[in-house]
Amino acid sequence: MPLMTWSNELSVGLPDIDREHHWLLDATNLLHDELSKPQPSPAVVGDTLHGLMDYTVNHFVGEESLFQQVQYPHADAHRALHDRFTAQVMGLINDHEAGKDIGTNTLELLKNWLIQHIMVADKAYVPFILAAESAANRARAGRRPGLKRPRAWADKRGKQRARHQG
Repeated sequence: MPLMTWSNELSVGLPDIDREHHWLLDATNLLHDELSKPQPSPAVVGDTLHGLMDYTVNHFVGEESLFQQVQYPHADAHRALHDRFTAQVMGLINDHEAGKDIGTNTLELLKNWLIQHIMVADKAYVPFILAAESAANRARAGRRPGLKRPRAWADKRGKQRARHQG
């Protein structure tokens, strides 16, 4: 039985971010499966922890890049959450490599952090991302409210009409 199950409640509504969150949840479930065995393989546990760490860091870099693009006002606080979690996972990796039992503490940390972080911190930045995407789409479509067409465009169209009428 999985430790966590993906649900629409965990979706932030951004397909790329949701896909990454889903991967992190699945990897945490793989770690749970391995640690639930009577004799978990230290190599599998280590590889899974390292995979989680690598993927998580890349995920965080992507999120933080989005924050810069949209000038997310809470980026520093969010980045601090990322840094703290990364340090915790590194601590788990170090404990595992030192031969310590990381068992249920690891799973509870990952589960609680993933759910809390997605449901609160990540969902808080979504409106900023969606607003920026909407503004960018309007700009690309040339339909930004309150903007007039460039003067050169209007002049060119006027000249073409005059030529056809004369």
